[in-house]
Amino acid sequence: MKSEKGDLICGSRAHLETDSIAARSAFRTVLMKGFHFCVWLFGSKSVLDTQCGFKLMNRDCAIILFHNLHIERWAFDVELIKIAEAIGLNITEVAVNWEEIDGSKLDPVSASIQMLRDLFLLWLRYAFRLWVIQIRHKKDN
Repeated sequence: MKSEKGDLICGSRAHLETDSIAARSAFRTVLMKGFHFCVWLFGSKSVLDTQCGFKLMNRDCAIILFHNLHIERWAFDVELIKIAEAIGLNITEVAVNWEEIDGSKLDPVSASIQMLRDLFLLWLRYAFRLWVIQIRHKKDN
């Protein structure tokens, strides 16, 4: 299942951070920086941009990762990466271009509160082994 190029490939806008900060409001920039710190503290330390929607993996990795996934909201990406880190998958970030478009229906304050809650609960549940990672192996036929 191991791959030299990456078992889990995550799209990343981190290479555009300077440009994206200039294009965002100060409020959204503070939320983004705060969220990145909380992800680093409670979740993943290996991926700079956990929230970019692009994730690529092979079938075997997908089965293991999604079988163990608990979070169904905005922070599910962080748990997915946390599981991949815990089982030693090779995680690679690739640069993707993006453009922020006005008209988002997302309420940044309530979404941030929900995501922070999920990040803390993610850390707590794995730290106290309320959630454990199970790896299913294929049966030899």
